[in-house]
Amino acid sequence: MLDAKYLRNNLDDVATQLLRRGYELDTQQLAEFETERKVIQAKTQELQAFRKSKSKEIGIAKKNGEDASKILAAVASVGDELKSMETRLKELLQETSAVLMTIPNIPHESTPDGKNEDENVEVKKWGELPAFDYEIKDHVDLGVELGEGWNSKGGLMDFETGAKLSGARFTTLKGSLARMHRALIQLMLNTHTEEHAYSENYVPYLVRPDALRGTGQLPKFKEDLFAIETGEQDIAENKQLHLIPTAEVPVTNMVSDSILDEKELPLRLTAHTPCFRSEAGAYGKDVRGLIRQHQFEKVELVQIVKPEDSIQALDELLAHAEKILQMLKLPYRVVELCTGDIGFSACKTYDIEVWVPAQQTYREISSCSLFGDFQARRMLARYRNKATGKPELVHTVNGSGLAVGRTLVAIMENYQQADGSIKVPEVLVPYMGGLEVIR
Repeated sequence: MLDAKYLRNNLDDVATQLLRRGYELDTQQLAEFETERKVIQAKTQELQAFRKSKSKEIGIAKKNGEDASKILAAVASVGDELKSMETRLKELLQETSAVLMTIPNIPHESTPDGKNEDENVEVKKWGELPAFDYEIKDHVDLGVELGEGWNSKGGLMDFETGAKLSGARFTTLKGSLARMHRALIQLMLNTHTEEHAYSENYVPYLVRPDALRGTGQLPKFKEDLFAIETGEQDIAENKQLHLIPTAEVPVTNMVSDSILDEKELPLRLTAHTPCFRSEAGAYGKDVRGLIRQHQFEKVELVQIVKPEDSIQALDELLAHAEKILQMLKLPYRVVELCTGDIGFSACKTYDIEVWVPAQQTYREISSCSLFGDFQARRMLARYRNKATGKPELVHTVNGSGLAVGRTLVAIMENYQQADGSIKVPEVLVPYMGGLEVIR
């Protein structure tokens, strides 16, 4: 959330900055809110001064034995008017806050300008694209045709059983593919905790609305969330639970409503969780295979840092996510998102896109973003500045390190062999019990 005071004092400037990302700020509405707030504030001060002066008159009148009933009545009417002002001010602040919650973050000054993903900027490429001297298959055909004993029914990547159990965009992995999926999670967690100094966490998969508001999923992306059916009382009391769309939500909110000691920063946190998304706005997109599912797994990286360290933290986190692809020897590229493509809460974002041979293109496998103090202000996440002794907002950074299902897709397609088997990346062989090929 943007700083309300900064917004009031720099309304036109903020509007200009938000236009970089194609968002048109309703400056008239916000100006009207501010005008009414000032009127209420001035009237309140006037009434309070009036009541104070009349209170003195009452004291003098009583001291002199005079009738103070008219003055008392005037003070009582002022009290009623002050209560009315207080109620309207509370309503006005709630209305203003509701609007502020819908305004996206201001792009970082270094974020390139652009209207959409077509204007994103390629930063680098890594690895050589595989060359095949035979007709290749996509991960769907590869997975369905693989089979081990009982698991041969429907293949090791079984979409029919997933649909039978839960419906469209759910998949069942079996045998060696399920083991490789687990192996990838272990590789990622081990690397990030042992080499990149992240602290591993196990977090709830169900969260309250406040946690989703804190990281910016609510109210903007309500349709993409799965809500758990609860009683009307829970909804009224803001206790309704949602399945997490990403571990970013519970992990980042671990520091909500708190003041950290400066010496605790930077915090590097990681967690493996399932993620649940309704994909409400993605009808018809990537319906084939594992690219876009209602349920998938991720290993998330989160950093909580001092403001002056946030750009460096983003660069470090990006390198940490890249390291996994380098270990797996999967070709990829890094793209810096333009202002028209960055997410609602982000001010600067790099996407890592892995090569998918069957599609002859790079596909997103990680999105690494800097949020500045945007999430911290919503969460009330602060640290005590040692120099000033005062609490200040932290900056937050996060990214996938990596999306497990898409990594599995990339391995299957890049490591496929002429007979339809999948060669296991060398770094994963120890995690696979020595298995070198999935047939």
